[in-house]
Amino acid sequence: MTGRSTEPTSPSRRTFLRMGALAVVAVPLASACSPGFDETPDPLGPLLRAAETDAAGAKALPGAEGEAVAAALEAHAAALKTEVDRLNRPKPEQQGPAENPPSSVDGLKERLAQARKQAEGLVPSLPRYRAGMVASIAAGCAALQQSSDKLGRGDDAGAVEVPAGVQLGGETTEAVQQALAAEHAAVWVYGLVSAYLPDAFTGAVSRGTAEHVKRRNVCERMLSAAGQTPTGPEAAYVPPRPVTEANSAMELVATAESDATAAWLGVIDRTDDVALRTTALNALIGSARRGTAWRAEFGAKPVAIAMPGQSA
Repeated sequence: MTGRSTEPTSPSRRTFLRMGALAVVAVPLASACSPGFDETPDPLGPLLRAAETDAAGAKALPGAEGEAVAAALEAHAAALKTEVDRLNRPKPEQQGPAENPPSSVDGLKERLAQARKQAEGLVPSLPRYRAGMVASIAAGCAALQQSSDKLGRGDDAGAVEVPAGVQLGGETTEAVQQALAAEHAAVWVYGLVSAYLPDAFTGAVSRGTAEHVKRRNVCERMLSAAGQTPTGPEAAYVPPRPVTEANSAMELVATAESDATAAWLGVIDRTDDVALRTTALNALIGSARRGTAWRAEFGAKPVAIAMPGQSA
């Protein structure tokens, strides 16, 4: 025994100060050892793998449906791969056997519905520059569904309603104003073409008009609630091509729907508000599906646009 006390001694104030200094130094050291980038798997990874797998399956299928779906899914895969490669996040290990490509149109129909649902579910939480791309992919899947009974037609878009509690900032306000301008133009177009279309299209024209009037009103209510003056319709609109008969009338309607997809995609690109993104996504998908139906009527190729709203 040495006689040295084994009882713990209270640290002095100087000791506390030294401990504090060491603690402060330790934080940057720990930070320096961190990887400096997000190590979580990329949420776009599963969507990319599904697009690549399903595109390969679609290419192997006979018939127009397989060819059309393959071309669109290859465009989806290319866009997703560029973004996934850009961030270069760790790729998770494969759990179980890889999913086989669809071997029938029925299988392709099911996978297309899954891809649409998966993409729609990602849009609310992604950063803006990713949310717009994935929203366009969801709309592309919905358009493909609309293009053929064999692909299931798919569900209609959700309702376009005034988002609860949305706060419009500068660039978001401008995006909503542009969406409103597109809705004004669409209402005018549907009014114009009714004089050139056969009676069989009366129901489609009425439904399209009603939807765009509703969206116009939604935009006006959002802007007014934000203290902004909603933009009014133009005094006159000039179609890109003269409307002289049924086919040119249908083409103009498809163009109006395409313009609407671009405008609503612009809203998604310029807001972080989940409710507003949902409203814009529903409008984007609705116009993509209606535009596809009109494109099919006048024989456009391709019938379904791979990524609606995106610039060519």
